[in-house]
Amino acid sequence: MELKEILLMVVTTFLFTVLFIPIVGKIATHIGALDIPNERKVHKKPIPRLGGLGIYFGFLLGYILFGKESLQMNSILIGSFIIIITGVIDDISPIPAKYKFLGQLAGASIVPLYGGIVLQDISAFGIYINFGILSIPVTILFIVSVINCINLIDGLDGLAGGLSSIYFLTIGVIALAINNANGLDILLTFIMLGSTLGFLWHNFNPAKIFMGDSGSMFLGYIISVIALIGFKNVTLTSFIVPLLLLAIPILDTLFAILRRIINHKPISSPDKNHLHHQFLNMKFSQRKTVLIIYGVDLLFALASIIYVIGDSSQGIIMYTLLLIMVLVFIFKTNIIWDHSKREKTKKLFFIKK
Repeated sequence: MELKEILLMVVTTFLFTVLFIPIVGKIATHIGALDIPNERKVHKKPIPRLGGLGIYFGFLLGYILFGKESLQMNSILIGSFIIIITGVIDDISPIPAKYKFLGQLAGASIVPLYGGIVLQDISAFGIYINFGILSIPVTILFIVSVINCINLIDGLDGLAGGLSSIYFLTIGVIALAINNANGLDILLTFIMLGSTLGFLWHNFNPAKIFMGDSGSMFLGYIISVIALIGFKNVTLTSFIVPLLLLAIPILDTLFAILRRIINHKPISSPDKNHLHHQFLNMKFSQRKTVLIIYGVDLLFALASIIYVIGDSSQGIIMYTLLLIMVLVFIFKTNIIWDHSKREKTKKLFFIKK
């Protein structure tokens, strides 16, 4: 795949999505698929959802123009259709989390069961794990987990779309650098880069449209599929690369689960203690918060590029420093527990004594 063809993919899907998103916004407004403000939301006026449809149709156009039919691609298309339909239904009229999870599970299952895209083993830092008979369940679990990581991080204008774009761009740069720009993973990477940037044109603060669950779930699905195929095609020399590229949404999700367990709340219950909320609590604007998170994610992306095509030991050092920095921030803020409540509890304890 030549650079000229890659640029054509990105530009075509970008322009299509930029032009198509306003039409989606009008449809969403007409059918009442609006995100209504409440005490948990950051925005102050109703904003149309269903932006994920724009990304999805950009993806379909890219495949029609530049893709080739294959069993793997058919499985990805079928799975993506299930995911997007589940998200669209939820965007129009919210459905219970258990039904949304079933839709995610169904879409994710098509990839290994029909397409044969399976995570059989992983190796990182000298550790090797072969999943054996658990390969298919592990693959499905990985896809569903990434879907929900992107879904949970989608809390500010341009955040999920920007992080996803950085992911696609980084995988693309790595592929071009190691002269492996011919696989299905690279086709998906560049048509998704154009489509997601086209959506981001309308979604960056102040957003005119949200991607909704249709968008965040579809992005998570495609991101996980690219990771799986890239690992098999040796675009990604280690499965640790896509995981660390997703460090911010993964850590935010893990600590959200831990926070809710500590507070005896259902794992699916929403709150305002995610990573991006902590920056807002520090009086950063939405735009500055998103740009700060972009900056950190770009550093993870740089570490990944260095790890794969440069000196792997330098990449590991950079990964380690970045993870320490993120973890220090997490433990200093209210992501896991409310420090103000803990301080009040301590004061009450000492007063009673």
